[in-house]
Amino acid sequence: MKLNSFILRACLLIFIISTNYSCDEIDTEEPGALVPETVEQDLSLPSISVNGTMLHTETFGNPNNSMVIFLHGGPGADYRNALNVKQLADNGYFVVFYDQRGAGLSKRHNKNSYSIQLLLEDLNAVINNYKTSPNQKIFLFGHSWGGILATAFINKYPTKIDGAILAEAGGLKWDDLKEYNKKSKKLEFFTEAANDALYLDQFFTGTENQHQILDYKLAIQSSFSYADDNTEGIEGPSPFWRYGAVTLNSLVDIAENDGYDFTTNLNQYQKKVLILYSENNKAYDLSVAQKEANYFPIHQIEKIDGTGHEMIYFKWNSVFPKVLSYLNSL
Repeated sequence: MKLNSFILRACLLIFIISTNYSCDEIDTEEPGALVPETVEQDLSLPSISVNGTMLHTETFGNPNNSMVIFLHGGPGADYRNALNVKQLADNGYFVVFYDQRGAGLSKRHNKNSYSIQLLLEDLNAVINNYKTSPNQKIFLFGHSWGGILATAFINKYPTKIDGAILAEAGGLKWDDLKEYNKKSKKLEFFTEAANDALYLDQFFTGTENQHQILDYKLAIQSSFSYADDNTEGIEGPSPFWRYGAVTLNSLVDIAENDGYDFTTNLNQYQKKVLILYSENNKAYDLSVAQKEANYFPIHQIEKIDGTGHEMIYFKWNSVFPKVLSYLNSL
């Protein structure tokens, strides 16, 4: 299987170092030296400026149609491996993608600037930026962390959203996410991925807000998620632009210090929610899907066969008809 371009960059870097070239040959502070430039650095990238930041965005379809906003996982990932969702634009929907604050190709910010409320305000600003009429329907489609973010928004603003698709959110309460992570994300010290991360630290340290170095390191370390026999049933690597290490670290710290519960007002939400889970994710089975679905008064659960957590990339042909049927029913 073809390696991700960032993995290839890592292999090239290690080769250069092993042949006695100095690390000074690579200027890690030069934009684009280690990872792609953000929208702040490359103004040719599609973007919007909202809520005090610049977000990498793309849209597909008629802006006057019902809007589907895709929320990617992470925190700190991007929407590149979910571009299959743009097929909904061929079926009467206006599809909006954006890399969340500090993630993907969006503008980077200091670690102490993040909060859940700020991300909710960003999402609200994205909606307002693209909304063309007061009666336009708005749907959220969240994968993994994106499903948690979608739920947090609905919990706070239940009247603003006409429906939601949650693909293996994994924890609408902090205790639930901790349990999911025990099953799916635990990185044993002596695994190959841990050894790779430690090896990389010989060459790159990266202080709290050195975004290029930290994003580069996170890209390399992410390969553990699709290691053979991984719990989440991920078949292999999927494409991405750039990880946002600082936003990941910041939001994890917030959750660990403050916890969260995004279910407190969900009983007020009277729209049907679609919950998707995959056959091969051992950490997110029917019981987990049912637990999350039960937070919503009206819900529908669908299983995606023959795939794992990255179902939108690897099994979109199975996901698409279920999503389209759900949207058309509202």
